[in-house]
Amino acid sequence: MRAVAVGAVVLYHAGLSAVPGGYVGVDIFFVISGFLITGQLISMLEARGRIPFGEFYAKRIRRIIPASFVVLALTTVASLVFLPPATRPGALQDAIATALYVPNVLFAAQGADYLAETAPSPFQHYWSLGVEEQFYLFWPLLLLLGFLLVRRSTRRLFWVVLSIVVLSFALCIVLTGTSQPAAFFLLPTRAWELGIGALAAFALHSGLVRLNGRAAALGTWLGMAGIAVSLGALNESTVFPGWAALLPVLSTAAVIVCGSSLPSRGAGMLLSRAPMQKVGAWSYSIYLVHWPLLVIPQAAVGYENPLPLVLTLALGALSVPLAVLLYRYVENRFRHPAAGSPLRARRVIATAALASLGFVAVAAGAGAVQSTAPIASTREAASQPLQVAPNGSTFVPANLNPTLRDAPDSIPGTYDDGCHADFPATEVNTDCVYGDPDGTVDIVLFGDSHAAQWFPALEAYATDGSYRLHNLTKSSCPSVDIEILHEQRPYSQCEQWRQSAVDYIDALDPAVVVLSNYGEVSPVDTSTGLVEQWEAGLGATLAALPGSSHALVLADTPSHSTSPLDCLSRNIEEAAACDLPRAEALDGEVLAAEERAVRDGTVQGGTVQDGNASFVDLSSYLCTDICPSIIGDLLVYRDEHHMTTAFSRALAGPLGDELDKVQ
Repeated sequence: MRAVAVGAVVLYHAGLSAVPGGYVGVDIFFVISGFLITGQLISMLEARGRIPFGEFYAKRIRRIIPASFVVLALTTVASLVFLPPATRPGALQDAIATALYVPNVLFAAQGADYLAETAPSPFQHYWSLGVEEQFYLFWPLLLLLGFLLVRRSTRRLFWVVLSIVVLSFALCIVLTGTSQPAAFFLLPTRAWELGIGALAAFALHSGLVRLNGRAAALGTWLGMAGIAVSLGALNESTVFPGWAALLPVLSTAAVIVCGSSLPSRGAGMLLSRAPMQKVGAWSYSIYLVHWPLLVIPQAAVGYENPLPLVLTLALGALSVPLAVLLYRYVENRFRHPAAGSPLRARRVIATAALASLGFVAVAAGAGAVQSTAPIASTREAASQPLQVAPNGSTFVPANLNPTLRDAPDSIPGTYDDGCHADFPATEVNTDCVYGDPDGTVDIVLFGDSHAAQWFPALEAYATDGSYRLHNLTKSSCPSVDIEILHEQRPYSQCEQWRQSAVDYIDALDPAVVVLSNYGEVSPVDTSTGLVEQWEAGLGATLAALPGSSHALVLADTPSHSTSPLDCLSRNIEEAAACDLPRAEALDGEVLAAEERAVRDGTVQGGTVQDGNASFVDLSSYLCTDICPSIIGDLLVYRDEHHMTTAFSRALAGPLGDELDKVQ
């Protein structure tokens, strides 16, 4: 089963489209781990009436940590050599979290999307080890406590474990719908998968499950069929873990339970063959090695230059012989030491702790060096006012504003003061007023993060012109009246917030409402094309605004498929290599749909008064036939598709000219 699990994961990460659900290999590993560890703990409880924690933890450390730390150290060195300079500090942060056994917690806090991350961390695969390590830490304590509470009965302890599994699964369902990264990465929402394996161990140990040969064989094949369906039917758009995780988890448990009853029959005939057993033995090392082997070469050449499938499959295959070496000279050597004593167990635990702290100290020092090293050429660029048809810089200036390292934090102040609504918000914050507090003319900024990126420009205009600026922006929630998905679920909070914003605007009756949105969304309704829905939705929003307010629809800004920051940090003397053709950077169909919605004005029974809405496209200040990443001494983008605050503020003049025309 471990061979099936690791094979699925490697093929999925290599990009083989035949296994779009290959990520469930991790879930298979969870069930197997829960089964094996719980079986050992049950035997300890029954034989000794207690759990020798020192012995248990020392054994887990010898099994997991040496190979993990070897790959961790090698991956860290490779990251410092091959990763773009802009991403190295973040990678070192991930490495430190891995050394402290909490990478999954860090990735959950970052909101990393394991299934869709375009530039993933070289250490991201360690999230599952974090879950297992945390499980190994707490599970023996919970079992011993439960064992004592049920008067040392392993049969009654089964029901305690079942209760934990049910609670964990319920939490998983709830968080998958409200905070999918937390549900994906954290132990409390994944514990039920290891718990299913634990229940299988209890069932077999106590004799609760007794199957004859034919039923056991059929059960193994049904379990394998369920795994096969998971690998082929689930994909990146599946809401996961949630209910979808039940299929691979229960299927794995079926194979384990039924196969344990009759290991040489059914699917056991396949799984027990020597090649499968060998790959299963190497599976942990394969899992550790394969991810950095795939990620670091891709990062080195740039995610804008995706490696061909034949090469990623070759790298996946290369992980096997490398894993064999790791298994033979590291994993097995530490896994089977000479018989020890309680003192030796304590020494193992202390050594692991000191190794973690030592690695953290070294990595933190390297991170400090990386964070202060400049990522630019030695030349400076002249500061210049923005103009139509700009010339991009051919190098990364030493006086770049902001620097490549500071760019990710170059976000509007509305994020820090709570005036950019996060995903759960359903009501607008009416206290988000900027500019001149004594001004008599109101301007409203309305939309998603692509509206929020215009805030620095609008704030500068409002302050200079004695206007009041009202910020109504929300993450991933366009002002366009369209039902969309967020984390593969209907984004109902967006619809409620949007209506709250429209009500607020209607009561305020501002002079101008500025709308801007990111057109790459996933609509709930798949029966109609996105462009058609977008045009109708924008028209509906415009019709809902006060008739006396002028609606100014700003065309969206260019989008890159990968962050220009990584590319620029690799090409400080050839910055033009990171520029993008205008035809690729701008979605002409969406822009045309927005312009039609403004021009036509009649959608779904509503009417925008003639002359009371306008469409403004300022992309000529960002692009010619090419959209450069650096203009003068200004960095244009902070990520794939958001402007830096410095560049937004520089657009206050051109945007202000357009606003002056409509007042």
